[in-house]
Amino acid sequence: MNQHETPLFTGLKKHRDRKPVQFHIPGHKGGKGMDEEFRSFIGDQALSIDLINIEPLDDLHHPQGMIKQAQDLAAEAFGADYTFFSVQGTSGAIMTMIMSVCHPGDKIIVPRNVHKSVTTAIIFSGAKPVFIHPELDDRFGISHGITSEAVLKACEAHPDAKGLLVINPTYFGVSADLKKIVNIAHRFDIPVLVDEAHGVHIHFHERLPLSAMQAGADMAATSVHKLGGSLTQSSVLNLREGLVSHERVQSILSMLHTTSTSYLLLASLDAARRHLAIHGRELMEETLRLADHARRRLNEIPGIYCPGSEILTSDATVDFDPTKLIISVKKLGLSGYDVEVWLREKANIEVELSDLYNILCIVTPGDREEDIDELVTALDKLSKEYSDKEETENIRVKVPDIPVLALSPREAFYSSTETILLKEAVGRISAEFVMVYPPGIPIFIPGEIITRENIDYIHDNVEAGLPVQGPEDDTLETIQVIREQRAFK
Repeated sequence: MNQHETPLFTGLKKHRDRKPVQFHIPGHKGGKGMDEEFRSFIGDQALSIDLINIEPLDDLHHPQGMIKQAQDLAAEAFGADYTFFSVQGTSGAIMTMIMSVCHPGDKIIVPRNVHKSVTTAIIFSGAKPVFIHPELDDRFGISHGITSEAVLKACEAHPDAKGLLVINPTYFGVSADLKKIVNIAHRFDIPVLVDEAHGVHIHFHERLPLSAMQAGADMAATSVHKLGGSLTQSSVLNLREGLVSHERVQSILSMLHTTSTSYLLLASLDAARRHLAIHGRELMEETLRLADHARRRLNEIPGIYCPGSEILTSDATVDFDPTKLIISVKKLGLSGYDVEVWLREKANIEVELSDLYNILCIVTPGDREEDIDELVTALDKLSKEYSDKEETENIRVKVPDIPVLALSPREAFYSSTETILLKEAVGRISAEFVMVYPPGIPIFIPGEIITRENIDYIHDNVEAGLPVQGPEDDTLETIQVIREQRAFK
């Protein structure tokens, strides 16, 4: 196949050049029917290909023409048997993976620190989660991946599981031994589904961790928009057929997708694939050079620490992506949240995320030397400004025992609920998600029995300054629980 071609993007431009009279949506008709300021800002070129799935432009729900050709090229580029475009983001692709393998009542093995799209799909499908604790890193207060040993134990205990979901690489760029995990799961005929939201680029350079397809996984939901150059909300779902059929995946994806698919997003996926397939290695080579340069300079700043390969200490951390700059700031006596705000207000710099101890900065092919200079200069200034502060005391990262699942998350989600005081909720069944970040591991999910230990854990972390997320009541005085059915008198 010719990776220089862009059948979808090129096809859209050819259709535009024909200048057909449009009696179909979108109603702005190439921009003529919209607000003038917005039209001028977006530009006529983009608006001219903001089209709809009329016959000449193919249909994402049943691709047979230019969309199919673009997806076939993407499959070759990513080493997959089939690639499906998603305009529902990676969240839509993750939900498709789970719903493609799970029916109501089926078990799925998942890390405890999964993205909310995973628990959403578990609710939609009616599956029952079997949780594995991820490995925690006390040095940085973050969670890594899961070990192959934990995967083996889970598969031996639940050989009837219909899927194993793995986050690889993690948000912080750390990779587990994915190939070994895949081999273990396949011994039990369990398909491996990979949340590869932060790894579209790793397929294109040997210094980066193995991609899901390279490791032999069955499916991978991959955010092209995060690090691959496509527009926000555009992603791909890669499939290696065998344990999962492509017809089933297409059917589920179609159920979850809007029928008004954005051709701007689809075209950006087609063009991003071309860019990665042709220039991916050289783009990553330069990006890695910039990231290495940034890491060296950051580690020369007093009170700043940006780890490299020394973060790899176990079976859950066998490789890492150097383009993810984990910048520990606790020696400055500041939290990551403090530093994020300082950088925004004093240096006009925005970071990817912050937590109690760190900020995370991502280096991509869109960065230049001067961008690295600005980050280093700003953090050097910050270091000098706070050099007399005492190091933030390291709060030991721990996780409570995973509660008993009394109802499936789906049953709990659709049950009648009531609001009660959190301190009086012991023994009741949670109807909400409650998690502490970092490390981002849920304390409760819908359907789990609330314990005294876990309520105490919530209070301990709040007192330590860690934010609790999820419940409707952000004061944490009350919680939603399943309404109990009482006998009539």
